[in-house]
Amino acid sequence: MVARTRFDADPCPVARSVNAIGDWWSLLIVRDAFDGSRRFGEFQRSLGIAKNILAARLRALEQAGVLRGETAPDAGSRREYVLTEKGRALFPVIVALRQWGEDQCFTSGEDHSRLLDRRTGRPLRPLQIRAADGRLVGPEDTVVQKVREAEGDGKESGEADEVS
Repeated sequence: MVARTRFDADPCPVARSVNAIGDWWSLLIVRDAFDGSRRFGEFQRSLGIAKNILAARLRALEQAGVLRGETAPDAGSRREYVLTEKGRALFPVIVALRQWGEDQCFTSGEDHSRLLDRRTGRPLRPLQIRAADGRLVGPEDTVVQKVREAEGDGKESGEADEVS
C-alpha cells in the first residue's frame, strides 16, 4: 500500500485543511453529521462505505478534532459521533461544495438534494466572497501572501512574500 502524503507542516492553509479532512469519504461523513447522523450504522447505511474504511475515517476525524466520539446515552458501549466546534466550522465549506455541485454537476431538471433554511423552507442564497470593504471578489482580485512570524516575539511580521 502506498503511504499517504502528509501536509502537517505545509505552509499552505489549503494543504493543511486537506490533510485534516483527508478524502471524499471524510467530507461525506461531515456532511452526514450536519444532516443529523451520529452513529456508526447511520453513516454506514447512508454512505454504503465498508465498515473498515468508515472506522478508519471516523478515527481520523476524531484525531483531527473534527468529530468527538461519545458513549451513546441509550446504547451502553455504542458510540455517537458529534461535530466539534472545529467540525461545525466546516459548514461553509460543505455549503460551498453543495452550491457548486448544484450549479456545475447536474443537468437541468435532474433530481438532486437542496439545502433549505429550516425557518423559511427556502434555499440559501449563494455564498459570496467579499473583501474587507464589502465588495465582491473573484480569483483575479486576490493574491496569496506568505506570512512569517517575527523571530522570538510570536507575533506575525508585517513582511510577507507574494506567491503566484
